[in-house]
Amino acid sequence: MLETTTIKRLGCAALLALLAACGSAPVGPGYYRVERGDTLSKIARGNRQSVQNIARWNNLTNPDSIEVGQVLRVAPPAGAASTGGAIRSGGGNATASAGASTAPRPAPADSAPATAPASISLVWPADGTVFRRFDGGNSKGIDISAAAGTPIVAAAPGTVVYAGNGLRGYGNLLILKHDADYLTAYAHNRALFVKEGESVKRGQKIAEMGDTDTDRVMLHFELRYQGRSIDPSKELPPR
Repeated sequence: MLETTTIKRLGCAALLALLAACGSAPVGPGYYRVERGDTLSKIARGNRQSVQNIARWNNLTNPDSIEVGQVLRVAPPAGAASTGGAIRSGGGNATASAGASTAPRPAPADSAPATAPASISLVWPADGTVFRRFDGGNSKGIDISAAAGTPIVAAAPGTVVYAGNGLRGYGNLLILKHDADYLTAYAHNRALFVKEGESVKRGQKIAEMGDTDTDRVMLHFELRYQGRSIDPSKELPPR
């Protein structure tokens, strides 16, 4: 779901990348959408940053692997400072994923979702009914319906890397980074109770369910592993 819209002010592009957003709409200030032929060093030079800064801000474990359509933070997150030093060469050419285009589109049928190792323990982020499930194409997560104000909790311990409503179509959004590989996203909240940079515990209330930028009260919940969407229901306990 996040791949079909523009992310503004994301604290970790692995959810696009972070949360590997594709689309033709312009990105917000401080972000850059990767184009065919780009390298990380080229992007860094164009934004007067070092490759190390760009890699760190976007949780890039492999700077040589960037994809067309991926949204990268190219300005320091709030409260973060740039690391000095010359810009180093590096970063392979950006390549398009199978079926990539400049317009929003579902994931190609021959592109299987990433399979995550069993290294994260999740709890359900909200009580309610799952009315839309992950399909790896039009739905990059699961949608849960319940009454307005239903508590939303952190599915795993982590750090808030985005808290705001700058992502058109997703209302009040939270993104949590859990480790070097995993992120979760929580969209359409009525209210947010944590801020960027704040550490949260598993099961801690972080928001309340709402209907911001959607036509019904719901939580849209996504799980990303190394920037790729995976089915949250396979990592959540049965209920």
